[in-house]
Amino acid sequence: MEFKNLGFLSGILTPIWLIVGVTVAGALYPGYSHFNQALSELGAIGAPTHLISPMINNYPLGVLFALFGTSIIKEFPYSKLARFTGVLIVIHGVGSITAGYFSCDVGCNPQSPSESQIIHNLSGLVMFLSLVIASGVWVHLGPKLVESKALGIFSLLCTLLAIVVLLPMILAIESGLGFGLYQRLNYGASVVWVSGLAYVLFKRNSSRS
Repeated sequence: MEFKNLGFLSGILTPIWLIVGVTVAGALYPGYSHFNQALSELGAIGAPTHLISPMINNYPLGVLFALFGTSIIKEFPYSKLARFTGVLIVIHGVGSITAGYFSCDVGCNPQSPSESQIIHNLSGLVMFLSLVIASGVWVHLGPKLVESKALGIFSLLCTLLAIVVLLPMILAIESGLGFGLYQRLNYGASVVWVSGLAYVLFKRNSSRS
């Protein structure tokens, strides 16, 4: 299998890997609430899944994102915008690995955050911005570059969902109620977008072979 198709398959796999990894880690964390608790709490300092969560989530997902982003760069050598989105997805992968290595503090919302918490938060911000910007760019690139209006509409819907749930997610930080749900919708929209784009590019590349 050529490298580009391997990268596209990696992109298709990301939401499946995320769901399985988070489900397994959550099952190993007694009392963990997917509805109320942040994803990062699975790898927080002092959490029962502190060591295993980044090993089955952040690190392998980071590699999958990096492979997919690199394949986009290779697939569109003459499109600066497409290559830019590939770089953003690679950056997202690096952010995932960094967020896994630098764990958040207990509860992930301390009044006096540690250096590890600060780096974790910055990594999370980079992860959010990288995929939201990339998906926003593909609203334009879908119809123009790969002649797929459906991909453009899909990219728009995923981008809007990721942005719209930001406000309730932020409001839920203090109360803690529903934060996990809003965060999963926020990140899930971007990861599903990655998978959708990867599927379109995999089919496109395979049809030329």
